[in-house]
Amino acid sequence: MVIRESLGEKIFRVFNYTALSLLGAATFYPFYYVLVQSLNDGRDALKGGLYFLPRVWTLANYMKAFEDPIIVNAFMITLFRTIVGTVLSVLLTAMAAYALARKDLPGRSAISFYFFVTTIFSGGMIPFFIVLRELHLTSTIWIYILPAVYSFFNLIVMRTYFQSSIPFELWESATIDGYNEQKIFFKIYLPLSLPMLATITLFVGVGHWNDWFTGAYYVTDKKLRPAATILQQILSEANFEQSTDVAGNYRQGSSLVSAANTTPESLRMAFVMIITIPIIFIYPFLQRYFVNGIMIGSIKG
Repeated sequence: MVIRESLGEKIFRVFNYTALSLLGAATFYPFYYVLVQSLNDGRDALKGGLYFLPRVWTLANYMKAFEDPIIVNAFMITLFRTIVGTVLSVLLTAMAAYALARKDLPGRSAISFYFFVTTIFSGGMIPFFIVLRELHLTSTIWIYILPAVYSFFNLIVMRTYFQSSIPFELWESATIDGYNEQKIFFKIYLPLSLPMLATITLFVGVGHWNDWFTGAYYVTDKKLRPAATILQQILSEANFEQSTDVAGNYRQGSSLVSAANTTPESLRMAFVMIITIPIIFIYPFLQRYFVNGIMIGSIKG
């Protein structure tokens, strides 16, 4: 049976598609513009008029960016904190959510309330810095990982997923078969929670990858600054050659900015793309889990 659309429904559909297409184009074009600038010869880009395609194609901007040892080191720091921090955060969050999902956990309500209070009251940035300093975490690689291990939002979403998607009878059956808590968690709960694990992994991983604040305010050693912090400092400088806090290679007269076909502006564009592209390529692989995981985990069962 074919259902015919009314004239009003057709008009609405056309208007809806048009509006969403324009919104999508307006969102995508700034990213595409940066890509075009990064793939164009830097000297030629100074002439302007680059809107849709590069006039003089080149990869020199990317090659020059990766020749800078500070940028390479910053990406190594970012990769390390993203991988290690994401794995630890997801694993410990899943463990805590598994425990809180158990109704027979002693003090379950008090523990949940204690976690909830931390989302309402905060000591502020200065007390937080003092705590980090007393724990000797400032200007160490662990400043990026340990404070970001816990997230109340991720904990609640994962706990709700365990409660609503995995029946308690499954735990009882596993207990009767002789499984202990560790086996139940790793062999039953985690394999059945792939959509939620992918969702939390995406949240935490993107947060680590894009975090510039920690490196800018809690780290004084330039060798420990991640790529996001380097990018923030580059973009905040009015004159790229005078960005001495980013790297000595970007000072005026350096080999990096004095190349014949690169300019400070083209190098900025290339660096923006370098830090953005990895997340863009990873997201499609997790997208099929993302919607399902966040919807189920956000509905209380």
